[in-house]
Amino acid sequence: MRENALETEIIYLDNAATTFPKPDVMHDTMHDFYKNYGVNPGRTGCDMALKAEEWIRDLRQKMTSLFYCNLDDACSKHDPNRLVFSANATQSLNMVLRGTLNEGDHVVTTLTEHNSVIRPVNHLVKMGREATYVEPDAEGYVDPEDIRRAIKKNTKLVIVNHASNVIGVVQDLKSIGKVCKEEGVQFAVDTAQTAGVLPIDMDECNIHFAAFTGHKGLFGPTGTGGLCVSDDAEIESSVWGGTGVRSAVPYHLEEYPYRLEAGTLNLAGIAGLTAGVDWILGKGLTKIYGHEIELLTLLQDGIKSIKGVRINGSENLEHGRRVAVLSFTIDNYDASDVGTFLDVEYNILSRTGLHCAPLIHEHIGTAPRGTVRLSCGPFNTREDIETTIKAVTEIAAIRN
Repeated sequence: MRENALETEIIYLDNAATTFPKPDVMHDTMHDFYKNYGVNPGRTGCDMALKAEEWIRDLRQKMTSLFYCNLDDACSKHDPNRLVFSANATQSLNMVLRGTLNEGDHVVTTLTEHNSVIRPVNHLVKMGREATYVEPDAEGYVDPEDIRRAIKKNTKLVIVNHASNVIGVVQDLKSIGKVCKEEGVQFAVDTAQTAGVLPIDMDECNIHFAAFTGHKGLFGPTGTGGLCVSDDAEIESSVWGGTGVRSAVPYHLEEYPYRLEAGTLNLAGIAGLTAGVDWILGKGLTKIYGHEIELLTLLQDGIKSIKGVRINGSENLEHGRRVAVLSFTIDNYDASDVGTFLDVEYNILSRTGLHCAPLIHEHIGTAPRGTVRLSCGPFNTREDIETTIKAVTEIAAIRN
């Protein structure tokens, strides 16, 4: 899938941070938006403003469909206005945590989480909430029954990341959601690593809140994201201000999408994200995921055979149980030194350190220095992976 390849001879394997390159259609659409439709919707009735509003409405519908497993009738069964936009998944997760937990309430989460959950939870604990961090197994998978055991009488929310950005394990949302339904607790999911990558069905998994970012698997620009809120979810607004409608009302509007949106949206970003979503739907999620897992399999088989190299976390390649993320360390090396070698000597871009997820590193024994993370995307090729395996082999051989 070498479409839109870069002119420069780099190998980009940091797609878990942000996908790169983006499809040309994303850039073209954003340029077209600012050139022809770049006015504020909801503030005037001119044709340009109506067109801008059309972009927003279209993306709400597409993302709603995506979070209900691409059902053709998703928007007739579920209100697309409950798909609200934000700047990123972190902002959306903050909205959920701050909008559902009051003083004395309890939240259950896991050691696999990103700091987008860990830090807000810890701040809320300082403000009078309670939290339990559930430990996964040695591979990184969370037992849904451990979630059940952590739930208490004052538990109001369970929040779990769908896939780890460090080791790529994909949690069993259906089973965790079943536990939450049986225990009467709202269920929130961080889909930063899986939106646009794996099918997600909020109905089937009993998900109340699905937080997403636009710049990863959805192939949109940075500064885009949002939250899909189920029809039966309960959440208070945490941001207040202008909405462009019903300006005489002295308080922030309660109806969606305004309940969780205020101020001018990232309109060009929404246009670009629409193009990115259209691109992945045109390619097909199954095809993209299959390509990435094929590359992950090649990478993992090659990396684990190198003397002195250790793969950290799960090696599970079962369909749907892992995304194309691999973390490793090399004996006698600091992870950051390996990343520098890959960049400077081989033009291979990776990510090193704790990846904003320190608790999972503590769990798998790679704290405080972290790991080297390689993450494949649809624009990578087998040649990229073979070159990377050769590079890691040469780096490891220097000190092993």
